[in-house]
Amino acid sequence: MLPSRIFFDNFFDDLEPSRKMDKMMKCDIYEKDGKYTIEMDVPGFKKEDIKMELSNGYLTISAEKTQESDESDDKKYLRRERKSYEKCERQFYVGDVDDADVKAEFKDGILTIVVPKETKEEESKKVINID
Repeated sequence: MLPSRIFFDNFFDDLEPSRKMDKMMKCDIYEKDGKYTIEMDVPGFKKEDIKMELSNGYLTISAEKTQESDESDDKKYLRRERKSYEKCERQFYVGDVDDADVKAEFKDGILTIVVPKETKEEESKKVINID
């Protein structure tokens, strides 16, 4: 006997954000030339759908889109998966960097973000005299 999962979708699949996130916004992060590069898949989104914010050392990338319905059709849909509202978000701690130093490019569904590596000033040791 085959499990019913093969024949019928689980109604609750769309309510579990973790399952949808597994398919969206996958990324690779690497260090090169003193900078961090984040390469992130953002399939199905346009450049205008993507927003990046830098706040308190956290870089937040979110993508949001709504596909408009075509109500002029006289079709009676039994299931409609392509007309939807989608939103996904990822957050990374990048440290205390200036937002002007963060560069981003979106091409062929891949968002490439270059963030300068946070340079911590070396703490100078200070000798305290004991009176």
